[in-house]
Amino acid sequence: MKRILAFAVAALALGACATDPVTGQSIYGRTATGAGIGAIVGGLGGLFAGGNDGRNVAVGAAVGALAGAGVGRYMDGQEEDMRRKVAASGIGLQRQGDNIVLVMPSDVTFSKGSASLDASFIPVLDKVAESLNLYPKTTIDIVGHASTEGDAQMNLDLSYRRAEAVRMYLQGKGVLAQRMASGGLGESQPLVSPDDTEAKRAQNRRVVVTLRPVVQG
Repeated sequence: MKRILAFAVAALALGACATDPVTGQSIYGRTATGAGIGAIVGGLGGLFAGGNDGRNVAVGAAVGALAGAGVGRYMDGQEEDMRRKVAASGIGLQRQGDNIVLVMPSDVTFSKGSASLDASFIPVLDKVAESLNLYPKTTIDIVGHASTEGDAQMNLDLSYRRAEAVRMYLQGKGVLAQRMASGGLGESQPLVSPDDTEAKRAQNRRVVVTLRPVVQG
């Protein structure tokens, strides 16, 4: 898997549309490495490599890494802090082992069909950035998802541009670029299928942010 990912990162053009080597799904994606931005495809289950694309090394060198029981304690602290910051915001927060998953529904983040952040969501995203900066020893995967309404290729592009808008805003708020990867999965991973009503389509339009601890290798 690491070889496949390394080859894909080296071969893809900046911002290109790629194919996930595991699922075969189309995905747009970028990851920050060092001072530059390079393209990246997904890892297991259609998700990014969770820092195994080189971010663990880069982030560990910049802010240090976690080990042993310290991993769980660190993520417990970040979960508690993040829950306080996003309470009543419309963002869903899930704990999955040592990972923290934020689900940002499009109805509170973007206008329909737009990749411009809604002005009312900016204060919430500011609080997310505060927590990310307070707990810097995590990688951050930002993945956009779309409903089936409209053209599939346009939805793929829109899902990527929405994830990238979140990434760029967080970076502008001081979140270390090397921590973040952004990508779009379009219609390929719906929460609800078929999404044959507007209420169902709204559930599928979302940006998912996954925080993973940077651990010692």
